[in-house]
Amino acid sequence: MGVPVRESDSTVSPVVEAWATYRTSTAADWPARRLVRAKGASRVSVVLPARNEEATVGAIVSTVREHLMDRVPLVDELIVVDSRSTDRTAQVARAAGAEVVSQDAMTRGLPRLTGKGDALWAGLAAAEGDVVAFVDADLREFRPHFVTGLLGPLLTDPSVEFVKGFYHRPLVGATSVEPDGGGRVTELMARPLLNLFWPELAGFVQPLAGEYAGRREVLERVPFVTGYGVETAMLIDLLELVGLDALAQVDLGERKHRHQDTAALGRMSAQIMLTAWSRLQRRGWAAPGVAPTALLTQFRRGGSETLPNLDREIVVNDVSVQERPPLAQLRHRLPRRRVAAA
Repeated sequence: MGVPVRESDSTVSPVVEAWATYRTSTAADWPARRLVRAKGASRVSVVLPARNEEATVGAIVSTVREHLMDRVPLVDELIVVDSRSTDRTAQVARAAGAEVVSQDAMTRGLPRLTGKGDALWAGLAAAEGDVVAFVDADLREFRPHFVTGLLGPLLTDPSVEFVKGFYHRPLVGATSVEPDGGGRVTELMARPLLNLFWPELAGFVQPLAGEYAGRREVLERVPFVTGYGVETAMLIDLLELVGLDALAQVDLGERKHRHQDTAALGRMSAQIMLTAWSRLQRRGWAAPGVAPTALLTQFRRGGSETLPNLDREIVVNDVSVQERPPLAQLRHRLPRRRVAAA
């Protein structure tokens, strides 16, 4: 029997509707040559956090370099952050034309943290641009508009501080393709959570998108959460720091990348929940000093330690998240010169 859903005559919040109308554009609105004229003396950096992405990182780097650096001088700096890869990610990225820096080298002297958020923080520390765009390194069929779309509002409107991408995410199954089947964590965890506690952010189509850009001076003032909580924390923290009107979103079309299995999505969801909990505590909406457990119990069939009667193996994962403080607070402790990854 399905769960009944109460019908309501409620409509979208006027604030969200106005913001979504005013602050949403499409990548086609921002041709590269127009942005070159608009950027003036500003410098633009593109940063790719990458861990074991040798299969895709080279094509992304080559596309950015050819179309947005060589043909059109829009991007001034292209950096790949090698996040402790065990494959040839660093070599492939360097051969394609990126400057490759090591996550550990950029955070030397600071506590060792793991996960995507720390790689992003290291990339921001390495980059020198006034505007910094982040792009995931696992994208397939990458096109230049993934960068130009993010840069457009920032280079043409000084009141915009941060831009988030959104897109269609097809989920490719064994026998079919679901055009918008991707983004399962967004629909099942992130969107309901944000609507409940930060309803101003309800207008973001893809709050967990890995493609976004911002002004350095603003990005340096927010912490970066490790693991998969980084995008959630960034949106919430930027909302509180600069306000909704300084945030924008851009339709980037279709995004193709590899998909995680359901168990991995569960771990991502747990990290997002822990991240939201920490923000609720800061607002006084959750009991101060009380920390929820960071151990996630899951079940796996066919394991070597299957328990009687369960026909499953119990798997416990630590899904805790940590935070790298705002870069502006630690800049004096970082290496003066970037250290290239091996």
